[in-house]
Amino acid sequence: MYSKEQTAKLTSQFWTSLGQYMKPVAGASGEPVNWINYKTGIRYIYFKMEVSNTKAIIAIEISHSNPAERLQYYHQFVALKKLLATSFHWQWNETVHTGHKTISSITQQLDNVNILNQADWPAIISFLKPRIIALDAFWDMVKDGFE
Repeated sequence: MYSKEQTAKLTSQFWTSLGQYMKPVAGASGEPVNWINYKTGIRYIYFKMEVSNTKAIIAIEISHSNPAERLQYYHQFVALKKLLATSFHWQWNETVHTGHKTISSITQQLDNVNILNQADWPAIISFLKPRIIALDAFWDMVKDGFE
């Protein structure tokens, strides 16, 4: 069992390690990318990476508060499903109710990994790295259609 301080320190170390590992990787456009805090440039559309003590998740989240606008963005992604699916198999969720808001999401999940276990870090990084790079390449091709 870890204290809050130990948990925060290990979590911070993981994200710092991932950031350093990804720093030399240029984006699909050839420009440097902040992989940990990826900016899509479109309000309400986020590429997120989350890691807990049970799983790692990479997601496209659409969080527009207007349901019609949120679903319009989601259906734009659905129309591009074949292009996105060429890289990996994604879980499509038109409506997800989080504790405080409703979002649409497109996700992949790696189970049975723990951010607090440094021995799991290579597996987590091996899961996240190719997927965020694939999302960046996908986004580089399609983002103009979302503006």
